[in-house]
Amino acid sequence: MPGSTGEKLRTSGDQGVKSERLEARLTAEQKALLQHAADLLGRSLTDFVLSALTVEAERVIREREVITLTARDSRAFVEAVLHPAAPTESLRESSERHRKLLVTES
Repeated sequence: MPGSTGEKLRTSGDQGVKSERLEARLTAEQKALLQHAADLLGRSLTDFVLSALTVEAERVIREREVITLTARDSRAFVEAVLHPAAPTESLRESSERHRKLLVTES
């Protein structure tokens, strides 16, 4: 999936064959707003909209798929992975019940 491994989403300025189409219904006010912004940047409406959509899509993907930890949280995570706590009696009992359930279902 683009964005999940560092691959950038294709923007309207990228080279490549454009074979997909996106249609949207909008009000006259919305179109005027978008056109005005595009004009201010000296860009076509299509280029402006595709660029804005791409930036927003990348932001949403980053926000939903990337977990950001503070330095303190990072150290706590690494410590827990490198030195896991011993299982409690309750966890051992649950594990044993689970193991027995799997044996009886097979």
